[in-house]
Amino acid sequence: MENSEFRALLEKKKDQLNEILERYLPAEEGTQKTVIEAMNYSVRAGGKRLRPMLMWETFLLCGGREEDRMFVEPFLAAVEMIHTYSLVHDDLPAMDNDEYRRGRKTTWAVYGETMGILAGDGLLNYAFETAMRTFDFCGCTGEPVTSLYSSREYLDRAARALSVLARKAGICGMIGGQTADIEAEGQSEDITEAQLMFIHEHKTAALIQAAMTVGAILAGAGQEQIEALEKCAYNIGIAFQIQDDILDVVGDSTELGKPVGSDEQNGKQTYVTLKGLEQARADVETLSDEAVRILDGVSHGHSFLKQLVLELIHRTK
Repeated sequence: MENSEFRALLEKKKDQLNEILERYLPAEEGTQKTVIEAMNYSVRAGGKRLRPMLMWETFLLCGGREEDRMFVEPFLAAVEMIHTYSLVHDDLPAMDNDEYRRGRKTTWAVYGETMGILAGDGLLNYAFETAMRTFDFCGCTGEPVTSLYSSREYLDRAARALSVLARKAGICGMIGGQTADIEAEGQSEDITEAQLMFIHEHKTAALIQAAMTVGAILAGAGQEQIEALEKCAYNIGIAFQIQDDILDVVGDSTELGKPVGSDEQNGKQTYVTLKGLEQARADVETLSDEAVRILDGVSHGHSFLKQLVLELIHRTK
């Protein structure tokens, strides 16, 4: 696929995902209106929409149909809400203390620290409320359903997908990785490679694994395919985080939309400080090459997904 064609398709797909997110955001009304405004402000800050895009493209890769989009949409919105909540909390003064993200004020900087905490809490909970709406298409609301989603097979797919999403977002996934990261920052001795890889696997890769495995599960993929894609997503997540560490050293703050050098300022050890810039770049290449080989093993010809993976891993912002 030509680069110009890929760029145009990427923007089109991102616009489609933004439209889906808008449909699933809560209405800004009621006594709790302020926290809802803060939640929606966070989601509307933009971004690459990487996780829902990977989920949808993996769904198609594994044989899912375009016409089944409504069955998948609640999970597409949910995974982005979970990702956004993690950013809202990461930016808090007690965590990374960042006032800018994607070129504009962070949620806590606009709404205050307390409301920032509640907005993150709200997004995490609302994500699962949203994902549960997939069950509406399976006839679990008592309303008559005539579509194929009312079959036991689709109900089982939705239940398995929800379980994966919850586990990868929780203490065995992203929250567990965040915990290890915070504790590593407070320890007196240097971080070990094992600690760092645990942090990257759980804090970053876990939600990417959730996105791709949920996409595969909802499409009805077999266990072997699901496990292969979980490994692929691990590689993507680790490479993505290493690239993030690289950009914090050599990136452009204007292009990134956030300050660079924050890791060094905070005395934080990263993959770059542990391995060096040259080795970090080499490992990104190795991980991305293996990820593409896994995708080819699942299904040939899905050029957009492969190009997306490489674009994200080798990004400059």
